[in-house]
Parts: sequence; structure tokens; C-alpha cells
Amino acid sequence: MILICKCCDETETLSNCLQTDYHFEYTECDSSGSRWRVAVPNPSAECSGLPDPVKGKECTFSCASGEYLEMKNQVCSKCAEGTYSLGSGIKFDEWDELPAGFSNVATFMDTAVGSAENKANSCNNSSWTPRGNYIESNRDDCTVSLIYAVHLKKSGSVFFEYQYIDNNIFFEFFIQNDQCKEMESTADKWVKLTDNGEWGSHSVTLKSGSNILYWRTTGILMGSKVVKPVLVKNITIEGVAYTSECFPCKPGTYSDKPGSSGCQECPRNTYSEKGAKECTKCKEEIYYAEEGSSACIERPPCTNKDFFQIHTPCDKEGKTQIMYKWIEPKICREDLPDALTLPPSGERKECPPCNPGFYSNASSSCTPCPQGTFSDGTQECKACPAGTEPALGFEYKWWNILPSNMKTSCFNVGNSKCDGMNGWEVAGDHIQSGAGGSDNDYLILNLHIPGFKPPTSVTGASGSELGRITFVFETICSADCVLYFMADINRKNTNVVESWERSKEKQSYTHVISKNASFTFTWAFQRINEGQDSRQFINDVAKIYSITVTNAVDGVASSCRACALGSEQSGSSCVPCPVGHYIEKETSQCKECPANTFLSIHQVYGREACIPCGPGSKSTKDHSACFSDCLVSYVKDNQTLSYDFSNLSQVGSLMSGPSFTSRGTKFFHFFNISLCGNEGKKMAICTDNITDVTLKDMVAESEDFSNFVGAFVCQSTIIPSDSKGFRTALALQSNSLADRFLGATVETALENISVKTDMFPPSPSKVPDVHFFYKSSTATTSCEDGRATVVTVRCNPNKPDQGELSVPSSCPAGTCDGCTFYFVWESAEACPLCTEQDYHEIEGACKKGFQETLYVWNEPKHCIRGVPLPEKRTSTCETVDFWLKVGAGVGAFTAVLLIALTCYFWKKNQKLEYKYSKLVMTANSKECELPAADSCAIMEGEDNEEEIVYSNKQSLLGKLKSLATKGQQKAVMVDPTSILIFFQMLCNQ
Repeated sequence: MILICKCCDETETLSNCLQTDYHFEYTECDSSGSRWRVAVPNPSAECSGLPDPVKGKECTFSCASGEYLEMKNQVCSKCAEGTYSLGSGIKFDEWDELPAGFSNVATFMDTAVGSAENKANSCNNSSWTPRGNYIESNRDDCTVSLIYAVHLKKSGSVFFEYQYIDNNIFFEFFIQNDQCKEMESTADKWVKLTDNGEWGSHSVTLKSGSNILYWRTTGILMGSKVVKPVLVKNITIEGVAYTSECFPCKPGTYSDKPGSSGCQECPRNTYSEKGAKECTKCKEEIYYAEEGSSACIERPPCTNKDFFQIHTPCDKEGKTQIMYKWIEPKICREDLPDALTLPPSGERKECPPCNPGFYSNASSSCTPCPQGTFSDGTQECKACPAGTEPALGFEYKWWNILPSNMKTSCFNVGNSKCDGMNGWEVAGDHIQSGAGGSDNDYLILNLHIPGFKPPTSVTGASGSELGRITFVFETICSADCVLYFMADINRKNTNVVESWERSKEKQSYTHVISKNASFTFTWAFQRINEGQDSRQFINDVAKIYSITVTNAVDGVASSCRACALGSEQSGSSCVPCPVGHYIEKETSQCKECPANTFLSIHQVYGREACIPCGPGSKSTKDHSACFSDCLVSYVKDNQTLSYDFSNLSQVGSLMSGPSFTSRGTKFFHFFNISLCGNEGKKMAICTDNITDVTLKDMVAESEDFSNFVGAFVCQSTIIPSDSKGFRTALALQSNSLADRFLGATVETALENISVKTDMFPPSPSKVPDVHFFYKSSTATTSCEDGRATVVTVRCNPNKPDQGELSVPSSCPAGTCDGCTFYFVWESAEACPLCTEQDYHEIEGACKKGFQETLYVWNEPKHCIRGVPLPEKRTSTCETVDFWLKVGAGVGAFTAVLLIALTCYFWKKNQKLEYKYSKLVMTANSKECELPAADSCAIMEGEDNEEEIVYSNKQSLLGKLKSLATKGQQKAVMVDPTSILIFFQMLCNQ
């Protein structure tokens, strides 16, 4: 029905809608920056005739803090008591359940192992979990995103507080706008780690329009290490342009004035409900409440878990009193049945002695010894003898009061109050963790050391160790307690050095200091990591018996050590020795270490302080360390093999794997190896790249960059980009495997490192392998002597240039026990230098008076460089005609000689035959009536010589034949019968 109003000439629509049936909203801004206010019915309302749209406030309009936009009249009004407003922002500080607009998306983004369905199911229970004051991320290796979408009318920002203490989980915050583009600055994406128990803050600028906010975590579970979840609270978004209503104060807070921009916490022993204007007091005799409580809690009966004992400072009589105090705030009742009362205080006991380096000056405290003096803690301080200096440091083994450079505190994960409580308590011969406010509190003990320096006499030494901290501890736990040992360098960031879970027997741990910087060492003990306010495991305790720090700046001395004296000084003043010098015992003068030795940081007195370098190594100029100059020699079978690995002096890299976690997350082991050369500088660099910091920046800030590692061999764990959906591969858990070079040998191992010969298959060539040995000076709980590394360098002509690095097939991570790492580096550059024995010569034919001699390598060739292959050699040679002439001349001479010999022996044979003939004829003169031998055998006119001349003269060939058969002729001459027959034939003729 439509009525015409005659008095105002306006039309009005009759409406059956009540104001509770609809609400007002603004439309989107048009191109001119204008918008309209429209009425929108509520979901359960059924009515007609809504108010007509009217022109709204300009798009950039916003109310101030503590005000809201009253949409009916479009004016800013103050928030009522019990509510608050940010004006142009919204805040999420209640996390009893997931607030409206937030959603969880869990995925397993590694596609390497298993089916997609199985992976999706494995993350069904992973999510961000509300914990009251904060929201907690998942603890597994699923990728879980907390998502919130917001539309901004103008540019704004997002701010939140967080706790992020475990680098085994990646935490990133990023934004997608309405063009589906992420934020421009990648530096805002990665969230920095925080210290235990402390809340950090993160803020990012938002553009106008639609913005989708992502808080995404991805756990990387290596082994059985527990992931500490990420906590987020107080998410505030600015730039929403207006707030149409005020937010009620959450339980435990109140607002007692109109126009409040926030709510205040209720004091202790008071409580409030949601939207409270004031807090209500608890009946303190029966109930109690922590700060910011939403209800009162009934007080339990007192037990021995509700009080603790302390020792008072020693009095002049050397006595201390044992005092008992209630744990504050006191929440128990003494008047209930079976309740314990506070034990009487005041029992006097003998004070423990002062710690070494301190003395008792007849007062209630121990005083540090003056400079140049020392004490064991039981005697007065004495001056160091001539030729000695105090060994500065700290040694705490008696715990009557907390030392001045130590402090203790208590932090709670959920921000529950435990301030004012002692995290650790002194107990005579040890210091132990205190009660705390709840079982999930972090009980903190800090020790600050301003710096480290070696003894005066070795100021020039620049070795890898400047000092060390050693402590003896034990943990006694019935739950999943954890003791953390952390180090902060120059107050930049605290990193976990080592941790121990559950009960551990009394043991010692040592951490080596390699840089001169300000250190804060922290011990943090947590009984359980679950968010609860109970104290069920109060008897779970961590104890530290002693803490020893060497070479500490501003330290005290418990003993003296020998020092060097100036040659021109007659007194006992110590002087710094030059670099690489030790103190000679006889004269107390500085003397340089011999060549190829390095100076021990623990001992500078005597020649034995210079430790010989291992085989195949030499010392640096300052005698601070040993390194390989890439040259190795080896004698075998009277043959010297010389190796030059200079072309392998650049850092070699190896990616082994892939490996998989128990949930199937793919990761790789990445190694960098600095084999030799570079004057001993450790060139291998590993770092955690969870931020977009370039390597150049990391090197420039290496002194303060906590995740920067420089060594001979270092290792990182690599998460590929396709494994967790990251844009680039991520590196984490970088650590040093070798910071000392021990030596290089051929085929054999060093005495202090045993090499497993079956780790790699034998070399296909006959060239022996070269082993490089390295050591890590940092010990771990699993490797008490530190890690060892063996790099086997193998000749392989088929792998040119840098060649190829590999690990044993039986140990794809490079190690089977986690303490000894094996690598083989195959390259043609690993072959020995060539010698004269590696080639041979080949002589060619004589052509035109010249002959060529070629030199070729022995095959297969297993050498490089060294002696070069000689050039082709050409020499003159004689022709064939010349040799024919020489041969003919020699033949002619031989023929003449043979003829002369033949004639000589022929004549001699003729005389012998004649004598035989005459003898035979004389013996047989009766049978033959021939003339006498003279008339028969000698022709008329011939000389009467005893020779026989045949009528048929032989040719030259015949004579030669006779000479050749001379032996047979002699046999005929001695045969009388043959000679007789021969002469008978002559007579018959």
C-alpha cells in the first residue's frame, strides 16, 4: 500500500520490518568514490518494505579508536563500557575457538612417496588449534595454512605476535591480493625465530582491495626430534575503514570507561566474564585466580610441591641458614586435612668454600681475586710466581648464591604469569631447576661472558679454538622433559647448541668457542611441552653440578701458568709471544715453532707445544693450523708417484639422496668440501637459507650470522622446492663436519683414524688412491670425540676437470654411524704427474737419408701434466748402395783369404799323400813290377820334391770343395787300402 503525504509531498513505504530484522551495510565504492547505505535483512527474518538506500559516507571515511559507525544515522559514536573498538581495524585476541572468517587447510605437499589419497588422509588431523589466549600450529610434517580474507577500503596493515623457537618447522606469512599476486617483498614472508618464552611481533603493509592472509607452517621431522609448534596471538588488521559495532571484552578483561580502544586484564584473585565493565573478586580464603582469569579456582591442600628451600649468604662465622618459602603466588591451603605446613627455617650449616678464583674476605660473600693473583677458593689470593701468569676463566662448583654474571628467570609458552619466580635454585653442591608456575614453563638460567681470548703469551694465535665451556649435569624426569643448552652471540639471536630429552645420567658436555665475541649461554628446562597450567611433575628436575669456562675475558684465576718474559726485562712481567711462538723452558723466552708444526692452544710451554702436522700437510705462517698444499708424493716399487691436486682446490659439492622421513617427506644431504690449498682457509660454506639473504651478505656478516658455517667439510639438509611447495629449495641444519686437517696418505690410514677399506669398490686403475683426513673439534652427545671425515681422491681419466664426488652405496648419507663420513672424489686431476716411465719411443723407417723417432704414452694413460711428451726426433741415416759396397768389399777380402788358405792346405796335403804313397809302394814292391817311385811319380824335368801333382788340375770350385771336405780327405789318407787301389789304377793305365 502506498500513501501520499500531502504535507511534505514525499512518498513513504509502509513496512512491516522491525529494526532487529535487518542491518545496514555499505555498497562497493563506484568510480567516483561514492557508495550507498542499504538495508540487508538478517538471515532468519521474513519481512518486506526495507528502508530505501541512502547515500553513504565517503569511501575513505573512518572513525577514531574507541568509536564505531552508527549506521542508522551514519555518525561515529563511542563504544559503551565493557566493549572496545580500534576505529578502522579489527582485532582477534580470543582463541577458545576459531574466530569467524578463519579457516584451516592441511596438505601433504610432497609427491615423491605414496598415493595422493594416503597423503591427504595422513593430514586430516593436522590443523591450527585454538588454545585460549593463542592459536597453536600443527606438530607434524604436514603443511597447514591458517587463512583469513579481508577487504580493505584503503591501505592498511596486519600485525600479530608469535612464538617461533624451533627451526625444524618452517613458518611463513604471505598475502595474496585480488590479482592473485603475493606480496612484493619476500623479506616479509619468512618469520624470524624467537627466544624461548618470548613473544615476537610481525607487521606487513596491506594494499586496498581484497587480501587473503596466510599463516603457513611446514614441519621437517628428522629422526625423532620433537617439533615445537608456532604460536600466534593478537592478530590486528588496520584499514577496514569503519567498524559498525564494538567488540566485547574477552573473559578475564574489562573496560570501565566509554570509548575504550582496548580492555585491561583483571588483577590476580579477580575474574570477569565476556563484556565485563569491572572484575569480580574471588573469596581468597577458598579460591584463587591468576591475572586475566575468567573464573575462580578452589585452592588445593598444600603439599611439598608448594614450597622450596634457599640458602642465605654466608655470615662471618662461615655459616648459612636454610630457609623455606612458599612458591609465589601461593595457591594452596594449610587449614585443610592432610595439608602440609611450611617447615621451620633457620637451620645453620657450614658454608661451602668459595669457588676457585674467589676468596672469603671475612664477609658474607666471596670476592674475586685481584688481577695477577689466584686462589683455589679455600685460601687467600696469592700473586703468581715469577715467569707465570694467571689462567683466567670461571669455575663454578659451589652453589650457595648465584654468581654475579648469572641470572635466572621463568617464561611460560602461553604467557601465563611466572614472573618473579626463580627458574633455578642454588643447592650447595649443585644448582637445580625450580618449581615454576606450571609444568610447561621454561626455567631459564643465563651465564654472560663478555669475550674470549687466549693466554697473553699466545695472543697472536688464531686457531679454531679460543676457549671452551664445560658443564656437568643430570636430569631426573618422569615425563617428557627437555633440557636445552643455547648460545647467543653478540645478543643477536639465541640458537640451540644441544638438547637432552627425558632422564639423563650424570655426564659432562663441552662446547668449543671459535670466535671472540660476547656470549650468553642459556640452560632452559621444560617439564612438558603441553599447554596446561597444572603442576603435576614438580619433582622432575635438572641439576648442574659445575660450569667451567676457559680463557674468559674479565675472568678470575684458580691457578697460574708459565708465560714468556721479555729478553730485556729483569722482572717477571709477561710479554706476548709473536705469532707461532712457544715459551722455551730453559730461558722463558719466545721461540718460533719449527716448520710444519702448529701451536697448541692448551699448552704453550716447552717444545712439545708445537705439534707436528700430519703426513702430506704443512703449517700456516702463524703456526695456527695445518693444511695441505695439494702436493703429495709416494714411493712404490722404486717408482715415485707425485700428485698435484691444485685444480681440485676449489670447493667440491655433492648432493646425496633423496632420503625420506617417516612421513615420506623428501630431503637431500648437501655437502661442500674444501680439499686443499688456499693457505689453509676453510672455503666450504654452508648456511640455512630460510630467508632470501644472498651469500654475499652472509659472508659480509659472517661474524654475526648465526647459521653461517665455514669449514673444510660442511653439511646441510636440503628440502627441494617440489617437496613442500616452496618456490626455491631450502637449506637447514647446517653444521661443520671438519675444521681441522690431519694429513694425507696414499693407500694407508692415519694412526688415529681407521678407514674401512670396503666402503668403496676398488679402483679400476692401478694408480693408488690418496686419502685426506679431517676432524671436527666440536663434540656431540653421539660423537664424543667429534666427527671424522675421509675424502678418498681417485685417479679416473674418464672424468675430466672437477670430476665427480660420491658417497658409499651402503651409506647414502655419507656416514653409517653419524660420526665418520666417507667421500670418494674421482677425477683425471687426481692422477699422478707424468714421468719418463709413462711413455715409450717408436723408430720409423729410413727415408731419403733421414729416420724419425716418435714418443707415445703408455696405454692406458694414468698420469697428467708432469714430464711432457718429447717432441718427434729426426736423424740422418746411410743409403742401401753404401752398404752394398761395403758388403762387396768385405766379401772380396774374405774370398781372397779363403783362396790363400785353400792353396796352403792343398800343398800340404799333397806332400802328405806322396809320403803315404811311397810307403805303400815300398811295402808292396813284389806285387807291382813298376819302376821305382821316383821314375813313376816324378815327371822328367821336375824338381825332386816330395809333392804329388795330379794330371787333372782342379778348378777353383773344386779346390774350395776339397777344402770343405778336408776332414774326409784326411780320413782317406789314413786308409791304406784306398791308397793302394788308387795307385793300382794309375799303374794299369
